[in-house]
Amino acid sequence: MTTEIKNVSKFFGSTHALKSITLSIKTGEFIAILGPSGCGKTTLLKLLAGFDTPSEGEIFIDHQLVSEKNQSTPPEKRNIGMVFQSFALWPHMNVKDHIRFPLLHHRFLQDDLKINIENRLKEVLNIVELQSFAERMPHELSGGQKQRVALARAIAPKPALLLMDEPLSSLDAELRMEMRREIQSLHKVTRASIVYVTHDQDEALALADRIVVMNNGQIQQVGTPREIYDKPNTEFVATFVGKANLIHGEWVDATTFKPSYKNIHSHWAKLDVSADLRKKDLCPIRPEQFSLSYTGEGIEGTIKNVQYQGKEIHYTVDIGPELITIHEDSQYDPFHVDDFVYINLKQTIKSDKPAVTFR
Repeated sequence: MTTEIKNVSKFFGSTHALKSITLSIKTGEFIAILGPSGCGKTTLLKLLAGFDTPSEGEIFIDHQLVSEKNQSTPPEKRNIGMVFQSFALWPHMNVKDHIRFPLLHHRFLQDDLKINIENRLKEVLNIVELQSFAERMPHELSGGQKQRVALARAIAPKPALLLMDEPLSSLDAELRMEMRREIQSLHKVTRASIVYVTHDQDEALALADRIVVMNNGQIQQVGTPREIYDKPNTEFVATFVGKANLIHGEWVDATTFKPSYKNIHSHWAKLDVSADLRKKDLCPIRPEQFSLSYTGEGIEGTIKNVQYQGKEIHYTVDIGPELITIHEDSQYDPFHVDDFVYINLKQTIKSDKPAVTFR
């Protein structure tokens, strides 16, 4: 049951919230829509849910046209499930009644579920591990348990498309990690098609089959988490996902880069960088791909900030025109604020030596 978004745009007065969005979601695929506040990701989710209509374009769910210009099939007539940021639980219903409700009222409920509602109810309770909480009311549940109820209610009728609007943002850090595992397990069991809106890059990288990175109402890049992280197409993707350093210099050829900073004579070779970034004479380097030293050659700089992060130490180094972020293993002797250091790419080459692979 695929979902197709074709050339969808959305205007709010003079504001162009979405600009010609085209995206195909495969059956059973987990798609994360990632971007900063105001990028259009929630607007897109509302159009998929039927809470709003597109100004231009079309949306198909399970080959059925559900949205077109200024017309939209209402949410209750779409084969979808929805998980809200605020849980949206009904205070007068216990856990079991929350899950039973869509089984009684969902328009697209399959015949086998209609005749086995109680069996499906028990099955869903087992999936989200809430068997012993079936009779509890929302006010008797923890934040994580409430989120499980919201997930259970959404998956109970086996919708063609499951929409999640930043479902973990109201939870504390430890609980968010736990719920990520729950959602991964849930997807593995149900194989539901999921569209998951988030501004948290860690969530997107951990959960999604593919990530849709958005900014200013446009899709910047679509790819697997590894593709997005290892080969960002644009400056925005490079700096928003993984916080890459954008190094200025000159591309000697399609895979060899010469940084343009004083006291560095190395070429960085066998790099796989997008054509868009090469045209701008930029090379995205992740913080963990750099190393620091007190002697030798490299990009010169002064350490301005040190943050201990357990297995890593995060350094901010002032190189004059800009700041560079570097992550080093904390098992090594730490550098200190105001230390003068040299920055090198791990596995660099000299310009007069044979190329070696950098990964």
